[in-house]
Amino acid sequence: MPSLDTLKAKLVNADAPRQPPRRSLGMRCFWDERQRAHAPTAEFFNGALHPAAEHRGRVDAILAAIGPTEAPDDAGEEPLLRVHTPEYLAFLKTAFRDWRALGRDGDAFPYTFPIVGRRPLRLGRIDALLGQYSLDTSTPIGEESWTASYWGAQTALGGLGAVLGGERVAFALCRPPGHHAGADYMGGYSYLSNAAIVAEAARAAGKPRVAILDIDYHHGNGTQDIFRRRGDVLFVSIHADPATDYPFYWGHADEIGEEEGEGATLNLPLPRGTKLADYERALDHALERIAAFGADLLICSYGADTYAHDPISYFSIETGDYPFLARRIAGLGLPTLIVMEGGYAVDALGANVAAFLSGF
Repeated sequence: MPSLDTLKAKLVNADAPRQPPRRSLGMRCFWDERQRAHAPTAEFFNGALHPAAEHRGRVDAILAAIGPTEAPDDAGEEPLLRVHTPEYLAFLKTAFRDWRALGRDGDAFPYTFPIVGRRPLRLGRIDALLGQYSLDTSTPIGEESWTASYWGAQTALGGLGAVLGGERVAFALCRPPGHHAGADYMGGYSYLSNAAIVAEAARAAGKPRVAILDIDYHHGNGTQDIFRRRGDVLFVSIHADPATDYPFYWGHADEIGEEEGEGATLNLPLPRGTKLADYERALDHALERIAAFGADLLICSYGADTYAHDPISYFSIETGDYPFLARRIAGLGLPTLIVMEGGYAVDALGANVAAFLSGF
């Protein structure tokens, strides 16, 4: 495992010798082909199996719109272990193998979950572990889910390295998404918390105050959970009201952080059908809080599922609105890493991502 000093050097210097050409979007974009390997066939929600909304077609749509990308270097597991527990990472690596060892077909799904407040048990059977490390039944583990998630995290770290090395903004095309994953659980198509991993890596590399702005349609419960007792990482989220939308149990306006993190969480839930004008008012509030926090670096968890025609989301943001929203965020003047989260209207996904990036 590389030392912290080695990690810092990789983050800051890994891409410098390559001297990549400037992109038409005005920023360096990172992607690793190994992220394609994750191939869930179905997800279970609303009482039935449905085709997986988080599929490889999302990647093709985005890559076609943003042009050439850079592959990240491998920073190892140390940055992941600063966020996730060793036991959880070990589970992700072996869950599919253990599932198939029992003679099961298909991806590994949880089907039973521990009740909150019951005594913890050290159980080794994969059925129990899937429930222990999951928050829902829509996040199956396939043969290459660990590989894809690992390289998604490395892609985020590659983008961070570019920003720490002097770039004003960079984009990390992370797939699968990450903001629903906690320190020791998966959910919402997320296995590793990419935004939290790069926030922690930025802190380790010397950035004293990091802000995360989550603008996916769904609340980034995993990111909030990881930092809820921390005052050095500000988490701000604009999302669908969890009274009506997933993940339900996180993201309410009265969640402001705990202990040393009290006041370092800001949730701005909005009703279904929210259009640009109301979204802009919430964004103004979010940007004011980030500015007051005195952040040295901004991580933007960007989900294109705020789009008006997204199949699993219910805001009314149009493609033409994204450059405006992005310009408002860029107006903070902070070094910014944009990390891809959700967005499932595949026909429009590339255009929506490119539109947002163009605002920077």
